[in-house]
Amino acid sequence: MFNLVAISTIISLIAMIMLMIVSLISKKSYADREKSSPFECGFDPTSSARLPFSLHFFLIAVIFLIFDVEITLLFPLIKSLTLTSILNYLIILIMFITILLIGLFHEWKQGALNWTN
Repeated sequence: MFNLVAISTIISLIAMIMLMIVSLISKKSYADREKSSPFECGFDPTSSARLPFSLHFFLIAVIFLIFDVEITLLFPLIKSLTLTSILNYLIILIMFITILLIGLFHEWKQGALNWTN
């Protein structure tokens, strides 16, 4: 027990010493107006470098993530096929896919899946 505490203390001290040395000898960078500007070619920017983010693209990405996560939820269901009866498995699978399809049809009716408006 004492060896574990001593080794942990020594490792912590070495890590703190290394962090202090790195912070002392690291290159300091001072942010100026030219470096924080989106254009570094010698002239002042005439317009914003940031384009407006498409809200529709964000909604499509969120829908993709939702369906991607729900696809990963199907993998344990496949593994549990050997552990449960086929009737219980089919009821759970049909309920799961029905909930997915209801969500998909809801998004379709709301117009979130239409790329062009």
